[in-house]
Amino acid sequence: MLKIKTQFILAICFFISFSSQAQNDLHFDKHFIDCMDKWVVIQPGKDSSLSFGFVYFDQLAGLSLHYEGKFKITSSGEYVAQKLENAGMIFRLKPTGTLMSIIPTEKLKELNVSPIPEWLSNYKTDTSSAQSLYNYGFLYNAWNQCATALQYLQKAKNVDPQYNKLNVEMAFSYNCLQLYDSAIIVLNKALKADSTDAYVNKELVYAQIKSGQLEKAAASCRKAIRICTDQKFNGENCYNILYTYFRKNDKVNFNAWLDEAKKWCAKNKQYMNIIEAMEKEMNKETP
Repeated sequence: MLKIKTQFILAICFFISFSSQAQNDLHFDKHFIDCMDKWVVIQPGKDSSLSFGFVYFDQLAGLSLHYEGKFKITSSGEYVAQKLENAGMIFRLKPTGTLMSIIPTEKLKELNVSPIPEWLSNYKTDTSSAQSLYNYGFLYNAWNQCATALQYLQKAKNVDPQYNKLNVEMAFSYNCLQLYDSAIIVLNKALKADSTDAYVNKELVYAQIKSGQLEKAAASCRKAIRICTDQKFNGENCYNILYTYFRKNDKVNFNAWLDEAKKWCAKNKQYMNIIEAMEKEMNKETP
């Protein structure tokens, strides 16, 4: 699976003014990840119809929406389905601020759909292996629901403590939950397996910074630059070190890291703008 990063979301934006009955039934306060194995309505649109579908997890492709079609809500509050020719299309979902409503269970019969579609069983053949549990943890981390992710990852660890990438995924959850000491423990285990993994080193630098171990973080950052062939996190690591010294008003160490940060952040305009502003502020003469 690819971490959020390569999934796609259905661009559905419909605008509608609908009856107070509909407003009572539908509450657009859920994200896709909160609607797994549920029938949902996307935020309403211009015409008098609403689009709906079923959210599920495909462990190979990620969180997905099985598009079913449209429906209208009558003045009496009845849901009237308007199935479309392209019903059944699948859309891959990624984290966004889009909100939707879960369709009330009692309304599904009016839409001629089963609460649990028959085809869903095809995606539930493996829910207890280390790989499956890891995939669920990976998914919830991607959607920033790290506490839920950690529950799945800990179950995966119980099944197979040596499962590939499990430690760093758990570390991501720990860092997200500000449990930095726990993150450092599992990251050190991951580094014993592969000390040159750039992503593991990045998470370690972050955890060490956040736990107040700045000298260790600086040493880890320099080591990662030296031994990791994958250089894509060097800029982020150096920026975080530099920014932390700036926040501590540590001019000596800030200047010691300045050139290194500029070197690795040179192609990132956002980082460079902030670095230049920090440099100007840090080296401003005190009246």
